[in-house]
Amino acid sequence: MSGKNYLDVSVDGAVLMVGLNRPQKRNAMSLEVMHELRDTFTNIPDGIGAAVLYSTSQHFCTGLDLSEIRDQSVIDNVQAFREWHKTFELIQFGKVPVVAAITGAAIGGGLEIATACSLRVVDDSAFFSLPEAMRGLYVGVGASVRFPRIAGIALMTDMMLTGRTLYAKESYERGVAQYLVPVGQALLKATELAHKIAGNLPMTNYAVTHVLPRIVDQSQQDGLMTEALIAAVVSSDIRTQDRLADFLDRKKDKIQTAPAV
Repeated sequence: MSGKNYLDVSVDGAVLMVGLNRPQKRNAMSLEVMHELRDTFTNIPDGIGAAVLYSTSQHFCTGLDLSEIRDQSVIDNVQAFREWHKTFELIQFGKVPVVAAITGAAIGGGLEIATACSLRVVDDSAFFSLPEAMRGLYVGVGASVRFPRIAGIALMTDMMLTGRTLYAKESYERGVAQYLVPVGQALLKATELAHKIAGNLPMTNYAVTHVLPRIVDQSQQDGLMTEALIAAVVSSDIRTQDRLADFLDRKKDKIQTAPAV
């Protein structure tokens, strides 16, 4: 299904499998990779309920291909970073939730694409870093916005100023990753989670991935109103009504057949 130079794309039931496949560059993300990611997450087939983003080789992603921003003008780089922003928005706020399976290095842009995913699974080989400052650079594809919301501004400041590496266990303890598994098990766990997510109703998944992050950014009163509105929309879906009726009927049957005390 793939038909791409740097992505290995396939379908596993209701799950879209998207493999970063540029091993000779440790999955450094070039503009061509960006275009392939954009095409993939723009054109998710019908019937897909979740996606898994993973690496076909040892390392998840070692960041942007810096050779492509060398000797560029300010405006050219601004426009390039904004194109990356649009691409990662398709991952964070796209058609389906995306689970990242992270092995080896997730450096710079690798961390940034991981934080655009809904959930992150790391194995014991995984580590994160933001080495941009040591190269005279600053993060440019979303880390300033996403990473502090996940891990706090103090940790990101430390990682950028000192080059501190965040290893798998600490990333799990700090909530950067939601699951920690033994080496070699990240893709299996991420795929298992994606299948479970794909079993949810699309409207529910949309509310969680699109509306919940925006509620968090609102004032308490605005957030409560938004919550009420999206809860009403979700509960009014005919498929939600069917599931609710099934749940209530099963609960009723269970109560009626319970032995008398």
